[in-house]
Amino acid sequence: MPKTWFITGCGRGLGRAIACAALERGDQVAASSRRSSDVAGLRERYGDQVLPLELDIRNRNAAAPALAAAQESFGRIEVLVNNAARSLVGALEEIPESEARDLIDTNLLGTLWVTQAALPILRAQGRGHIVQVSSGGGVISWPMNGVYQASKFGLEGMSEALAQETKHLGIDVSIVQVGHMESEMGRPPVPEQPELEAYAAPRAMLTGVGARMGNDPADIAQQLLTLIDAPDPPLRALLGRSLDDIKQAYEERLSTWSEWTERLKL
Repeated sequence: MPKTWFITGCGRGLGRAIACAALERGDQVAASSRRSSDVAGLRERYGDQVLPLELDIRNRNAAAPALAAAQESFGRIEVLVNNAARSLVGALEEIPESEARDLIDTNLLGTLWVTQAALPILRAQGRGHIVQVSSGGGVISWPMNGVYQASKFGLEGMSEALAQETKHLGIDVSIVQVGHMESEMGRPPVPEQPELEAYAAPRAMLTGVGARMGNDPADIAQQLLTLIDAPDPPLRALLGRSLDDIKQAYEERLSTWSEWTERLKL
């Protein structure tokens, strides 16, 4: 039975890969992007199977009309994928206010607005699956990505609460922590953003990470199809990333909590 999707951030990268993977197997997709020109070509390739939409998820007032257009075109929305996001590299002291606000507006609040707009449709259907695209940066932190990670930690907390609020309504929620990818996510460096010499050492720690070969977004998309088709989808799933560093971080947290629980007893 073909599924109907609403996917944000389909102009390139993972969002485009997910949309194409769903379309190739016969599903229907409302593919949104901040610029309509970025998704117009999908209609030429897939015809009425796809609905290209212009949607800037930072604009709360634009979310409901976009979801309504998808529902009108396809009759239903079964899978919502909140994929649109941007990155921001820099030490916390270096980040301009305008960039920090834009990132939070995109990665966290934009996801909230689209989710809020989709929920009345999914509730009326009595079913649906919301997929929140997170990353390793929503589970553990590393230097020079603090504002980005703040948005993803916030996304994870918001989505875990959402899963408990909607389970009885027949709406599943899955948070997918996606590994490093070969894509063009984010923006070019901000010209006015300083690079303070005081943070040269932690900045150098990222050099090795940036040089690693990333996952192919097409492979991540196929993993997501498997998750979507599962009768009992998980709340959290790792796509294209190792469990090792996350497992180590949680073991260290548990150990520290245990140690300090004993040391702080009066």
